[in-house]
Amino acid sequence: MKRIVTVCLVLICLMPMIRAQDYRTGIGLRSGFANGLTIKHFTHEKNALEFLVASRWRGVELTVLYEIHNEAFNTQGLKWYYGFGGHVGFYDGDYTNKYWGDPGTNYTVVGIDGILGLEYSFSEVPLNLGIDWKPALNFIGYSGFWADGGALSIRYVF
Repeated sequence: MKRIVTVCLVLICLMPMIRAQDYRTGIGLRSGFANGLTIKHFTHEKNALEFLVASRWRGVELTVLYEIHNEAFNTQGLKWYYGFGGHVGFYDGDYTNKYWGDPGTNYTVVGIDGILGLEYSFSEVPLNLGIDWKPALNFIGYSGFWADGGALSIRYVF
């Protein structure tokens, strides 16, 4: 127990020294049509992998995205990004909206995703805020194009 408290105190003391705009990995929450967890990890200065685990229609969707980040509006900490990836989802037809799905049917979907977003990393605190649009196209299961609305992400970065 003492060890855990000591590690926590050291991390809290080091937080002001962290430069959030230079983050390597961020972990947080994503809220939109599907809510869940987001983990973004930079593999190079401008390239990142983002992993999403989202809940929707009493099911779960797993998504992996490859993203390319660029400076935005000559503002330190502000970046725009775009990318692509894929997903697999498992949904309960009893809870899908009235426009698709059949009650009593469970759905497994597989498809591709695109992403376009803007994010800001604070220099004072280890937080990152992002807003994005992630359309998807399902090939397997309930097929079709999903334009979806935007989503807001907040991540703790280190």
